[in-house]
Amino acid sequence: MLVPAFVDLVDGNRDWVVFIGSGTVTAAISALIAVATRGERFRPSPRLGFLLVTSIWTTASFIGALPFYFASIDLGFAAALFESVSGITTTGATVISGLDALPRGLLMWRSILNFLGGIGIVGMALLILPSLRVGGLALFQLESSDRSGKLLPRVNQLAAGIVAVYVAMTFVCAILYYALGMSLFDAVNHAMSTLATGGFSTHDESLGFFRSNAILAVATVFMIAGALPFVLYIRLFLPRRFQRWHDPQVPLFLALCLALTLALTATRVWINGVPIGEAFLGSTFNLVSVITTTGFVAGDFTLWSNAAIGIFFLAMFIGGCAGSTAGGIKVDRILILYQLVRAEFARVVRPHSVHRLTYGREDISLETLQRVTIFIFLFFLSLLLGTTALSICGLELLTAFSASLTAIGNVGPGFGQVVGPAGNFSSLPAPALAILSFLMLMGRLEIVTVLVLLSPGFWRD
Repeated sequence: MLVPAFVDLVDGNRDWVVFIGSGTVTAAISALIAVATRGERFRPSPRLGFLLVTSIWTTASFIGALPFYFASIDLGFAAALFESVSGITTTGATVISGLDALPRGLLMWRSILNFLGGIGIVGMALLILPSLRVGGLALFQLESSDRSGKLLPRVNQLAAGIVAVYVAMTFVCAILYYALGMSLFDAVNHAMSTLATGGFSTHDESLGFFRSNAILAVATVFMIAGALPFVLYIRLFLPRRFQRWHDPQVPLFLALCLALTLALTATRVWINGVPIGEAFLGSTFNLVSVITTTGFVAGDFTLWSNAAIGIFFLAMFIGGCAGSTAGGIKVDRILILYQLVRAEFARVVRPHSVHRLTYGREDISLETLQRVTIFIFLFFLSLLLGTTALSICGLELLTAFSASLTAIGNVGPGFGQVVGPAGNFSSLPAPALAILSFLMLMGRLEIVTVLVLLSPGFWRD
C-alpha cells in the first residue's frame, strides 16, 4: 500500500492518507498475529490447508477493499469488496466508471492486486492445491508423492523460481509496452495486469485506448505466456529436475487458441466483410483475452455477429492451463474428461475391451477422474445457482447468466449491454455484487476448497 500512497503523494491527492492508514492497520494486525503465534509448532493437515487457503484469500480481499471504500471515489462497501475480489482473483470485472479520471494511486492499487493475485494463484496451484487433492497442475495430481519428490525441487526452490520468472516476465512486458508508446505509468500497470491475466486497465477503453496493433500483439503474447503452466518456465532454470516433464495440455491449449482464432477470423471476413489482416489481429487479441480469462478489450466484440458470440461463449468455459494465472475449467480437465468420454464410447461398442486412460506419459487414476468429474459438476451447478440468485436480485436472465459465468470463470467481461465489454458492473445492486464476489473467490479457489468449509463434517472433531 506504500506504493500507491507514494504515487498519490507525488500527485498531491489526499488519498495517500487512506493508503497509509489502511497499511498501518494491516501491518499492526499482522504483527500481533505474528507475535501471538511465535514459537507455535506448525502441524499441517488437509483441514488446516483448506481453512488457510480460503481464509487467506478472503482476508486479502477485505484488506484490498479498504482503500476503495475510504478513498474519495465514494464506493459502497459491497462495490469496494467486489473491486478488490475482482483484482485479487484476476477476474478483471469492475464497478468503477471513468478510469481515465481516477486518481493514479487507486489505478496502481488495482494493478497491484492483479499482480499479487496472479503470483498467488500460481503458487497455490503448484504448491498447495495438489497436496489438498482438489486441483492444481495435473503433473502433481497424477504422480505419487514419492515420485514427485524425486522429480521436483524443494518447495523453497520452486517458490523462488516462480517469483523470479513472474517478476522477470512482468518487467519485460512493461519495457515492451513503454517502447511501443505507453507512458511509464500505463506500461507498468498494464504489464502487471497482463501476465496475471487480470485485465485491469487504466482507461475505460482498455487497450483499445492506445490504437496500436503492436501493443495488442505484445499483450497477446504475454496473455498466452500467463496462461501456460509456470513449470514450463521454471524448467528452463532447473532442466535436470524436469527432464521427464511433459504436459499435453500445452499443445492442446495452443491448438484451441489457433482453431478458435481462425474460426473467429472467418466469421469476421465472411459476415462483417473485414479485411483478413485486420480480422485476424482483432480476432487473435480478443479471443486470447477471453480464453486466458484476462478480460482486456479493444472494442465491443459482442457486436461482431452471433457466430462470433458463440465462439467467445465457448472460450469463456475453456480457460487456460493448470498451473497458470488463468481461470476457467482449465485445459487439463477438459483433456482428461475427453479421455473418459472416448473410452466410454469405445466400451459401448466393445463391452469387454480394456482401455488405458493416460495423461501424457502417466496413467490417469480413478481418484483423478473422480476429482475432475466432481469439479465440472460443481462448476455448472454453481453457475446455475448463481444465475438463479442473480435473477432473484432483479437481473434479467442473460445478464444474470453472463455475470455468473464470467465471475466463476474469472473471465472479466460478459455479454449484454450491462456486463458486456462496453459496460461494467456498477449498475448492479449490492446483493448481486456480494454474490458475484463469492462466485469469483469460489472459482479462483477451485470451488471444492470453498464448499468443503460449508460441510458440517469438516468442522466435526
